[in-house]
Amino acid sequence: MRKIERFGLSGFWAVAILSTQLALGQQMTPAPTAQSGSDTLKVPAGTTIQAQLTTLLTTKTSRTGDPFSARVVEPIFGGGTEIVPANSTIDGHVSFLKAPGRTKGVAEMRLVADSITTPDGTTYTVAAGLQNAGDQKVKGEEGTIQGSGKSTKDAAKETGIEAGVGAGVGAIADGGTGSLYGLGIGALAGVAHNLLKKHKDLILPQGTELSFVLSRDAVATKAAKPKETSSE
Repeated sequence: MRKIERFGLSGFWAVAILSTQLALGQQMTPAPTAQSGSDTLKVPAGTTIQAQLTTLLTTKTSRTGDPFSARVVEPIFGGGTEIVPANSTIDGHVSFLKAPGRTKGVAEMRLVADSITTPDGTTYTVAAGLQNAGDQKVKGEEGTIQGSGKSTKDAAKETGIEAGVGAGVGAIADGGTGSLYGLGIGALAGVAHNLLKKHKDLILPQGTELSFVLSRDAVATKAAKPKETSSE
């Protein structure tokens, strides 16, 4: 009360109004939030990445460890923002390759995506499994691509033909003469040549549609924008 008497009633109200304004100002100040322009970008696990192969891959000429590249065809959004635009580049490698067998077994290939680079230079290190590869069969969690090969029925037929070829060659060699001998050898040689052909090689041409699914979050740091140079 002594302070009120010293400053008078008007002084008291002035102090009260000032205190109220300060209190309201503190309440109206927004709480700290994460910076909207954060340099960290994240693509969550489970995201499907649709791409097209830009490298020719085949079990006939490719080798384990060979690199491949693909083009992202559908943009990926995070928090309402496009973080991986279309035409970003996927770089990866062939992690497993098996050539087709002569009498059994189909060709197999496994692709691993290593990174995604956006047109502005932002690079994500990724861990993703292949789910689809055009019209080829993809099996297992690791995404092994299988070639068509030959059916069990076809293999059984060829086994029977091969046995017949052996018997025919033996019979002709023992007693065949003249044109029959030549005709028989020529025909049987052609059949034998076909039998010695391997099963179909697995071929993934450029443009093959690929679908990868991220097994864990892919995090990247925004690429630094080039500094503008002032012209004098």
